[in-house]
Amino acid sequence: MLADLHAHYPMHIVAGDDPRGTIDRMRTARGRPRIRDKVRALLLAVLSRLINNRTWWSGFRVTAPLIRQGSARLVFSVLYRPFEEMDLEEPYAAPPEPKYFDLLMEDLKRVEDDVAARDPAEIRIVRDRATLEACLATGATALVHCVEGGFHLGDEDDEIERNVATLAEKGVAYLTLAHLFFRQVATNAPALPFLPDWLYNLVFPQRQGEGLTRRGVAAVRAMVDHGVIVDLSHMRPAAVDDTLTLLDEIDPARHVPVISSHAGYRFGKQEYMHDRGQIERIQQRDGVIGLIMAHHQLNDGIRRTNTKNLDETMEVIDRHIAKIAEITGSHRHVAIGTDFDGFIKPTMGGLESMADLKALEDRLRARYKADADLIASENVLRVLQKVWT
Repeated sequence: MLADLHAHYPMHIVAGDDPRGTIDRMRTARGRPRIRDKVRALLLAVLSRLINNRTWWSGFRVTAPLIRQGSARLVFSVLYRPFEEMDLEEPYAAPPEPKYFDLLMEDLKRVEDDVAARDPAEIRIVRDRATLEACLATGATALVHCVEGGFHLGDEDDEIERNVATLAEKGVAYLTLAHLFFRQVATNAPALPFLPDWLYNLVFPQRQGEGLTRRGVAAVRAMVDHGVIVDLSHMRPAAVDDTLTLLDEIDPARHVPVISSHAGYRFGKQEYMHDRGQIERIQQRDGVIGLIMAHHQLNDGIRRTNTKNLDETMEVIDRHIAKIAEITGSHRHVAIGTDFDGFIKPTMGGLESMADLKALEDRLRARYKADADLIASENVLRVLQKVWT
């Protein structure tokens, strides 16, 4: 079986193929969409077509039929509110607003309603180890909630703790604290494929040398307390170091794993990717790194031109797997985290949607033989089962 550690299943539900349906789904608590909500809905639909979908007419990359076509059996469904992260009503780098969490919960419910209307023999939401194992035993795809962006959690420490507890009750497996823009939680590495890192840093400055803020520390402590995995993806090196040092302080026996759900080894200069020291510390917590299927990150330092087919893509994937195995001594710490529908256009050659993951799994099995199961799914299952006891 194949597991995808990071895929934006909610995007096609929240953005929608029809902007009119999107407007309806983005109704406010007062029951009527405001002009601002209509504009946001239309903009999200247009942005998805321009910088996310393969073409204007091709549709989304992560849907239930595409997941089944690609034979993915375990998919981590990424909840994310882009307009709350950007929040044009607030100054740049403003602290989070409490209302973000309620909006996130509305999206979670939309995803659950969507999946509930589908055949449970094909796809189900799973929230704990028992439902996960029961789902996999039937041959259905297990969809696991996760959240990208610590800004969703709110501002005050007690609010953050309370919201993390709610996420854990809802079956959220992991939370990515940093994301595309600094919102006073954790400093983030540049990740926009259409902006070079130097220009991003010029336009979106952050505090030099700072990693986790007070909000980030509160989030990590709450996540450890409630069994939610910390995802290091998108963090700047200072934030990665702060997070791992804090985990060593509050969990010195290293019972709690960490992940980097969609990244890879830093062959080039992008701080988004992980260097040797970071990978060694992820290994110390028996964690895993999911390889992102984005040209912008995965090719950096390996090739200057985009891969055109799966053969060329596998050459790049093999380089990352080999380097992580060289550092850690095994294939125990690498997986697949596509980030499909996460605004990563263009994706790696031959991997246009979830439907292509079966071909990727076949290549992994041909190359890695006995270790293929580790890379394809077992590493991800091991980490999840550590928190879902």
